[in-house]
Amino acid sequence: MLLYSNALSGHSHRVRLFLSLINHPVELVEVDILRGEQKTNEFLKMNSLGQIPVLRDGDVVIGDSNAILVYLAKKFGRVDWLPEDPLGAAQVHRWLSIAAGELAYGMAAARRTRLFSAKPVPEDVISRSYALLNVLDEELEQRDWLTGRLTLADIALYTYVARAPEGGIDLTSYPYVQTWLCRIESLPHFVPFVKTPAGLAAA
Repeated sequence: MLLYSNALSGHSHRVRLFLSLINHPVELVEVDILRGEQKTNEFLKMNSLGQIPVLRDGDVVIGDSNAILVYLAKKFGRVDWLPEDPLGAAQVHRWLSIAAGELAYGMAAARRTRLFSAKPVPEDVISRSYALLNVLDEELEQRDWLTGRLTLADIALYTYVARAPEGGIDLTSYPYVQTWLCRIESLPHFVPFVKTPAGLAAA
């Protein structure tokens, strides 16, 4: 099993984190996104969108981090991470959609702007980030995990929330989010995401 990824990619990290938590080995293939290796003809044959990560499992090739998470949970029969009952599955997919929507265009976009662009983070990205943090903190005040138990939902959101300060997003007013992050980081086989001196993290 090969994972084409990049150390700075939060989307890549969520897949690496899940594979580590279920204690399944994977061979990492580093893709130099700054040099555009994800846009080469060879890479585009694996993912026509030219995005990382990409998982190669024998003859199976899958792009998109959330799709990869679902594939891995299904492949290994991990109903603890992706429930099969209608309500449990719907709850997880709700957060996977949020990860691909509000999170991607909020905290992930803020971090990407700070790391790879000289432009300021747009106001709508900042407001979207804090709006999601408000929702997360309110929901995590009621329960330890996003769906009530540890699932792919928590893995899909962890990385970019944890590194939100690198995008200039302050987590200090969100105690339940901070506790949730620590809870994930205390899991056996947890793999940390690289830290960069950007945004508030540079202070």
